[in-house]
Amino acid sequence: MFGDLSEIETNYARLETELSDPALVRDPKAYRALARRHSELGKIVAAWRQLCKIQAELAGARALLAEDNPELRALAQSEMEDLSGQAARAEEELKLLLLPKDPNDDKNTVVEIRAGTGGEEAALFAADLFRMYGRYAESRGWRVEILSSSPTDGGGFKEIIVLIEGERVYSQLKYESGVHRVQRVPATETQGRIHTSAVTVAVLPEAEEVEVELKPEDVKVDVYRSSGPGGQSVNTTDSAVRVTHLPTGLVVTCQDEKSQIKNKVKALRVLRARLLDRMTAEQRNRISEERRDQVGSGDRSERIRTYNFPQGRLTDHRVGLTLYRLGEILDGDLGETLATVGAHFQAQRLTRDK
Repeated sequence: MFGDLSEIETNYARLETELSDPALVRDPKAYRALARRHSELGKIVAAWRQLCKIQAELAGARALLAEDNPELRALAQSEMEDLSGQAARAEEELKLLLLPKDPNDDKNTVVEIRAGTGGEEAALFAADLFRMYGRYAESRGWRVEILSSSPTDGGGFKEIIVLIEGERVYSQLKYESGVHRVQRVPATETQGRIHTSAVTVAVLPEAEEVEVELKPEDVKVDVYRSSGPGGQSVNTTDSAVRVTHLPTGLVVTCQDEKSQIKNKVKALRVLRARLLDRMTAEQRNRISEERRDQVGSGDRSERIRTYNFPQGRLTDHRVGLTLYRLGEILDGDLGETLATVGAHFQAQRLTRDK
């Protein structure tokens, strides 16, 4: 079924030898790349060896069926049933490991959270989602940096853009893109009526400079005075930066730092991420319709999840997942939700590739 995986075992052994070379330590970037690849191949090799071990035991049990002893044959039959189940699970695990990797899975991630319909209530929920992702990142040992934000007078955000850095961040968060709907009674609601608001989330892999080249003649940079909630000026210098990518018309603003240079650097990071996302989407559209079926149409107006406060319920509409522990999830306990969604799309890939 899987063919000859001896080449993978050979590459795994070669990488193990290369990683033991003291000279490699002097190049941290190369060392990390080799170590990551070694780890990936190690999981495949371990799964393959485990499957081979189970298959050998299964062949031994099958041979016992030819014995004259009825008790021995019954024992062999029982063992075969157990081993067949183990082999099926091992095969599924190996199939997943052998699926082509998303080249962006190991990247850091730019997360853009924007209030949609619902006014101030949507802005408050945007702040709730920012807190949720921040706490989940903290539990994973990831680093969160605010790149840009537009706070409201009520304590919410019209928009907040953050960079999350850590191990395989994009692989964990990439299916969070879409519309997140909230149903709850706002603090200002005197009659206890439930309001429905929406927040959009965009998850973009961070682009390296070598992946997205920004030519100076294609970028227009404007500076202006920063403003806070209500439009009041928050400093007396023109430190805020607006970066416009002329060929595409993409615009990024950043005013969180007091330094114009720092704001420009952050704005360019967001711009590169958006350009990479656009390039990836265009490539995906050219390659196949099936890929779009896996991740949706790419339209971030699609509702993916509902957070119902009166019932304490989270529902992910893509996978039919319903959990009644909304408070814990909003406190950052996202593990089960992300794992279920990720497993759903992995299963789709397996079905498509059969």
